[in-house]
Amino acid sequence: MANIRLTAVAAALAVAGLAAYSADTARKNAAAAAPPATIAAAPATATTAAPSAIGTVTGTVAETMNAGAYSYVRLQTAKGDVWIAASEFPVKTGERLTAPLEMPMENFHSKTLNRDFPLIYFVSQVARDGQALPAAARQGQPAQPAMMGSHQPTAAPVEPVQRAPGGMSIAEVWARRASLSGKPVVIRGRVVKVNNGILDRNWLHLQDGSGSDADHTNDLTVTTDADVKIGDIVTASGVVGIGKDFGAGYAYDVILEKAVVK
Repeated sequence: MANIRLTAVAAALAVAGLAAYSADTARKNAAAAAPPATIAAAPATATTAAPSAIGTVTGTVAETMNAGAYSYVRLQTAKGDVWIAASEFPVKTGERLTAPLEMPMENFHSKTLNRDFPLIYFVSQVARDGQALPAAARQGQPAQPAMMGSHQPTAAPVEPVQRAPGGMSIAEVWARRASLSGKPVVIRGRVVKVNNGILDRNWLHLQDGSGSDADHTNDLTVTTDADVKIGDIVTASGVVGIGKDFGAGYAYDVILEKAVVK
């Protein structure tokens, strides 16, 4: 009798095991037959990511000063003080301002102020309390501040300037920029724009009457330690750089760097 009971129990276990195996096999087969689970995908039209939004800062003006065609402003915010710099504009302490955090500069030294800033943002737009920033500044497409806009022609054409002995015209530098990259050149031109003390150098725009305003080949950006004024006719000796990108959209097809200006 005991043997019969053991045989019955064994048979029952075998049937249960067979049933479990069959159920498990069925589940696996069903899983194999079913299409794989998918992660929700973005719509087909969103193949290119939209530009990431630029952060903004809003605060109360605690300190301000003008130097080198710029307004330097210290904003008091709930998270601490933030320094911004923009093309010179009228501003008073106590005003509320909003600005995009476009171009951060760490350990920035202003020669015109003889002052160090651990962190300062050069911004293209400033909105007063109650005003809205332009959409481009909020969507990662900042307008170029006056600091170093590479393509900003003057309102009036420049009269032709005699080239320096052994030098080149600005149009020639543009035309031959690929072969001139990394090589020294000499140009002479009239200063049409100056921004001093940015990134530890002065930024000049020179024109000599050559080139075309339509394709911007009439204007060459020059970096130097020299101090000059708009309207000066100067000779600049420096090294040609091409494809220079300083971030935040400030890129130059051609630039004359570390020039000695006389």
